Parts: sequence; structure tokens; C-alpha cells
Amino acid sequence: MAIHIQEYGDPDGACLMVFLHGGGVSGWMWEKQVAAFAGYHCLVPDLPGHGFSREDTAFTIRSSAEELLLLIEERAQGRKIVVTGFSLGAQVLVQMLGLRPELIDYAIINSALVRPIPSASKLIGPAVRVSFPLIKYRWFAKLQAKTLYLGEEYLERYVEESRQMELKTLIRVLEENMSFRIPAGFSEATGKILVTVGEREKSVMKQSARDLVAVNPRCMGVVIPLMGHGLSLAKPELFNKLVEEWIQGGELPEECRRI
Repeated sequence: MAIHIQEYGDPDGACLMVFLHGGGVSGWMWEKQVAAFAGYHCLVPDLPGHGFSREDTAFTIRSSAEELLLLIEERAQGRKIVVTGFSLGAQVLVQMLGLRPELIDYAIINSALVRPIPSASKLIGPAVRVSFPLIKYRWFAKLQAKTLYLGEEYLERYVEESRQMELKTLIRVLEENMSFRIPAGFSEATGKILVTVGEREKSVMKQSARDLVAVNPRCMGVVIPLMGHGLSLAKPELFNKLVEEWIQGGELPEECRRI
């Protein structure tokens, strides 16, 4: 099944912008970004197992990256390509850069885990089977939403999509997430790559950001002070400015601290 794509902005815009959502949400998390970048041609996929692609439960990071690369190459038509990914979507973006190092001109990798967690991977199945029934309850979904900075405006959609996700899909997504590592070709990526992480994220996330920056000399890494997991949702104006300045070659917001 093909990945569902929603299009926004100007189809004839100078850049093709692609936004890749995190696990457990879908393309709607980018509403404030596609509104801000309406002058560009924006594509917002729902990754397999999520949103309008939820019936495709055979999710892998690599297969998603391969399908998106084909789509992007077809739609770009010689324009500059900008891809932004958050969390699971950031892992897909890292894989895309590894598979086609020359294709993407600007990449914004927001909170990508690239250090496998073998101990956690072994416990995913049993742990998810125990907690999965709780997803159906609004109070539990609300607790989960809070960790992603999802406010009231997104809560109903998050609750609904949480209830629609299948157990096997959630397990598969988490297994992929916790076993992902930097692909060999990433070090050869030729685009301009920005890696961001929140100051309040887990240490493994901050180390992952440092790993990405160390592997490719075209990467710049920044830490966002007082921020956890979900910059684009928590501070959309800051995130949008960060993306715009990265594309235009301007000064990054002063809140950003270099890695």
C-alpha cells in the first residue's frame, strides 16, 4: 500500500518541503509548519501504520525511506529538496540520507535516536501487551500527549488515532525505533544538515545528536534550552524560524546552543 500524502502550499514553489511525523501521531502534527511555509510546495506523509496509512502495518524505517525517496525524486522536478523529520520521522530521514546521500539539499533532524537500546528492545513486546489496553482510555492518552507537548487543540485527534493503532503496529514501530543505528551512507550525505535535540531530553537522545554530528562534517548540531521531546509542537514559531534560517543561510535563533 502506498504511503498517504497530503499536499499544501504552492505547487510551483521554489522548494519541495517534506515533513515526517513522529511515532504515534501523524501528519497533522505539522499544521503550524505548513501554514508558515505556504510559499513552498509542502508534502506531509502519514507513515505506514499511522493516520491515513494505518492499514499498512508492515512498517520499517528502511522501506518507508525507500518509498519516500522515490516519491520525492518524482515530485521535486529539479527543485531544491528540504526534509524535516521528528523522532521516528527523523530516523526515516537519517535512513533516506544514507540511501541517497546526494538527493536532499537541506535536512532538519529533530530528536533522532540512533543508539540502539538492546535491553529495552527485548522487553517491548511484553511491556506493550500489558499497557496497550490503557491506550483506549482518554486519561492515559492525555498523559502520553503531554510528553509530546500536544495541547487541547490536538488532543482529540491524538486520542482517536491512539485508539485506532493496532497492537502489532505499535510493537513494530517501537522495535524499529529502539534498534535503529546510523546507516553507512549517512557520512557521505552532501546536503546541509541540521541536528536538533532538547536540553531536557534523555541522555541517549543527546548522545545520538552528538553521534550524528561527529559522523558527517556537513552536520551542525544545536541544543534547545529547557526543551524536551517535541520542539515543533511546543514552540512552533521558534522551530519555523530555525528551519527558515537554515534554508536561507541566516543566523540561527540565539536560543540555540551549538553541540
